[in-house]
Amino acid sequence: MIRIDGLSKTYGEFQAIRGVSLEIRAGETFALLGPNGSGKSTTLKCLVGLTVPTAGQILINGIDIRIRPREARRLLSYLPQRVSFPDNLTVREVADFFGSLRQAASGRFAEVAASTHFEFNGFSNKPVGTLSGGMLQRLGLLVACLPDAPVLILDEPMINLDPEGAIRFRRFLQELKGEGKTIIFSSHMLADVEQLADRVGIFVGGRLASVETVENLRKRLNRDSKMRVAIRPLDYRFVEVVRDAGAQQVSVEGERLIVTSAPDRRLSILAALQAAGAEILEFTTEDPSLEDFYLTYLRGL
Repeated sequence: MIRIDGLSKTYGEFQAIRGVSLEIRAGETFALLGPNGSGKSTTLKCLVGLTVPTAGQILINGIDIRIRPREARRLLSYLPQRVSFPDNLTVREVADFFGSLRQAASGRFAEVAASTHFEFNGFSNKPVGTLSGGMLQRLGLLVACLPDAPVLILDEPMINLDPEGAIRFRRFLQELKGEGKTIIFSSHMLADVEQLADRVGIFVGGRLASVETVENLRKRLNRDSKMRVAIRPLDYRFVEVVRDAGAQQVSVEGERLIVTSAPDRRLSILAALQAAGAEILEFTTEDPSLEDFYLTYLRGL
């Protein structure tokens, strides 16, 4: 669906992105993850034709966006990181204007507002200049969803949304994904990436450092996970039993042993405790999150 080859963008002596190559499949939800200034937004701006790359090629469904920009852009809908509309226009006027530009069907405003769960009751006739940051972001999301484009590109879409609004929008993106839409979004909010993305591209210093599925990222992290084990009796001799069974760290917290080990050592550790005479009352595990991977990855650079 989307192919990026050797994409670079230079501003004077500053290299915003460096040799980014990437393929995104139709119907995939792909996240660009990285700190501020890592090249995520510049990549998305090149992808939609707002920024001309210094080098490289972008194909949207086989269409080169530099050679046939109008045709390529018909396949895309884009939400920038900073949403801006004329202050004097009402919410409804903004929606009608952008809907007409993209030839959205009549009634599309109400349809999208309902499906995104972003109700604008009482706000349709309010000037944009009176909206809060959260409501302005909701309007931007609604406008981005007005055209029935097969590819939705969102730059930090959760910015300014309150927790309830973020939950509603995640639900809406899952619905779009179910309809077969290709969704590309950038974020530094790791929980959103973990919940929504099929694959993740890690951007660091203008480079695409890694592309993996969320599950493979956890595997690549290869961090030891924690296990909390409630045993009876809570005897400190079991600490040595757990260490001998392959745990890297063992501590006592309340009435539980906190065991740090490789995931494949869990069963051996539990079996060793039972063999030593401990009664296992319950145990819980904590697997590494995408945030663990991201922070560890940055520390390793």
